[in-house]
Amino acid sequence: MNNKLTGKNVLITAGAQGIGEAITKSFIDSGANVAIHYFSSADTANRLIKYASNKGQKAVAISGDLTNEAEANALVEQTVKALGSLDILINNAGSLVARRLLNEMDAEFWHKVMDINLTSMMFVTRAASPYLAKQENSSIVNLASLAGRKGGHPGSLAYSTSKGAILTLTRALSAELGPQGTRVNAVAPGLILGTSFHNTHTTKESADETITGIPIQRAGNTDDVARAVAYLASEYDGFITGATLDINGGVYNM
Repeated sequence: MNNKLTGKNVLITAGAQGIGEAITKSFIDSGANVAIHYFSSADTANRLIKYASNKGQKAVAISGDLTNEAEANALVEQTVKALGSLDILINNAGSLVARRLLNEMDAEFWHKVMDINLTSMMFVTRAASPYLAKQENSSIVNLASLAGRKGGHPGSLAYSTSKGAILTLTRALSAELGPQGTRVNAVAPGLILGTSFHNTHTTKESADETITGIPIQRAGNTDDVARAVAYLASEYDGFITGATLDINGGVYNM
């Protein structure tokens, strides 16, 4: 538990499945109040609300399509209305959608992936920034990916490109929002098993092959990512900004 997060108000996008669910639970366990955005995971979001309420903390679940500018704006407005203010934003929403090689790529698919992973992040961050600026110290953590570092496996061209752009978005935002007291960092997870992402898009054979190349000889889990996110978020009065923390067991270590 991280007592620096006690009483902080946190918005987590896609906070009710996979890595997002683990991040939300980590913040609740650290004493934070949470706004849990979800797209289709209403049952899990409601369970997390009950979990927070049993600890005496505020929690609200808000559905929305974050590729829709109006819905992204509404998410932030509803969060502040429910929690009273906003200290921390976790931009977790994203998807591979499907594997497509370059010669299978069409404009509609390309833009869909970019909108889900990148444009939605810009919408939410833009809406949240004025509220984060009202706090003495505030923090944003963006979810990137090892694919954004290395290019990903075949068929992840659009996804990898969008995640690589998040690394640059993070650096640019850290410079732009630093003067208002908002730090902006990212995490880049590698193979994190037990998520809908890898259950859908990664075969057991592919996962096993990847694990053989991981120096610590295991895949990651959602708690590995949640701990790192909570650390970066809780250092709201710290000196780390514009950084990306790689969580991959040593596969990428530059």
